[in-house]
Amino acid sequence: MKKVGILMGSDSDLPVVEKAIDTLKSFGVPYEVHVYSAHRTPQQVHEFTAQARENGFGVLIAAAGKAAHLAGSVAAGTTLPVIGIPIKSSTLDGLDALLSTVQMPGGIPVATVAIDGAQNAALLAVQMLGIEDPEIAAKLNAQRAEAAEKVLKKNKKIEEEYND
Repeated sequence: MKKVGILMGSDSDLPVVEKAIDTLKSFGVPYEVHVYSAHRTPQQVHEFTAQARENGFGVLIAAAGKAAHLAGSVAAGTTLPVIGIPIKSSTLDGLDALLSTVQMPGGIPVATVAIDGAQNAALLAVQMLGIEDPEIAAKLNAQRAEAAEKVLKKNKKIEEEYND
């Protein structure tokens, strides 16, 4: 099974990134986590991304706040799918990170989730891996069915209480 690489620009991003880690764990998807900055450690970002495919990665997730150039730097160094997580910061509530992550130039795509959307980033990575892995696809189907059942139970309770 392919691994998911998770890179964050700072260890202060870890509280958000842990939601992605927990989601990957729940699906049994292997992962690695690293702190690499697009601005402070560009050489390490380049080395990691250039070797990612050979090192068994299938998808990369990049989380960063403020200028948030990490996802773009990662995407520039690989043809693997890259998912960006814009991290909310104290300055512009994450809007700066969102725009920096989502506004990539043609030819260097980055799939971008919501500000602090680490769970969805991990789920998107799992979906990508599930294209070729029937076991992962089955786990995704089961997770979706479970989520639907929870909503239907809540609906039934509301209907019983408020409808004649």
